Amino acid sequence: MDVCLIAGGKYHDIDFARLELLKLLAEHEAVRVTVLNDYSDGAAIRAADMLITYTCDIVPDADGVAALRDFLGQGRRWFALHGTNSILHFLEGGKVDCPDCAPEFMEMLGSQFQAHPPIGRFKVKVADKTHGLTQGLRDFFVEDEQYLCRFHPGNHALLTTRFAGVTPEFVHDTWPEQDHMVLYTRPSHGGEVLYLTLGHCRGRFDLRPLADFYPFVERGAWSHPVYYELLRRGIRWGLPAGSSSS
Repeated sequence: MDVCLIAGGKYHDIDFARLELLKLLAEHEAVRVTVLNDYSDGAAIRAADMLITYTCDIVPDADGVAALRDFLGQGRRWFALHGTNSILHFLEGGKVDCPDCAPEFMEMLGSQFQAHPPIGRFKVKVADKTHGLTQGLRDFFVEDEQYLCRFHPGNHALLTTRFAGVTPEFVHDTWPEQDHMVLYTRPSHGGEVLYLTLGHCRGRFDLRPLADFYPFVERGAWSHPVYYELLRRGIRWGLPAGSSSS
């Protein structure tokens, strides 16, 4: 089975995330992986049986969007992680804007990142305990970026988190108390998307060119066994029936 893994972008330890995802994919002996940095190889995307993306501030051009649409149009599944839905513009005043400049791409994904509070510990609740992706899971706490997004209609919430407060680093900086989806499925263009917002990671040299050196190594949800369980379930969900060997 051919899996296309797109791992690339800014401000994250993409090498770490790529390696961890490849290790998990290696648990399935029938899987062969094509690794890309962005959406420019439309042929590889169209040929894949499953798509996995871990990116930040990487947006496909019109040809990339067409390749994604064709991939989903074959009834296939896309497992999107963390910053896949992010567009980040750093303004002169220091705030981060997340403009609505890729509407078709974000509609495919079902959400667009808008802000997060400082990395901290927060609760994740199981919204659907009957779904195969969450069956048997309990509510849990995790230390990560708590993603606050604009969501499109049609998503099916599996995990949620609740937030109220301010995010002063972002243009969208005031948030009333409400639930935000952490894990959801979405029918999209004839296929299906599974989105998991958890998974921040950053090393000491990953903020370039904003900063030459970052004083911390951050692993976020990657430090929690439940995150690896969610990743394994997501990979099994995305592989064609009968191809999983783990």
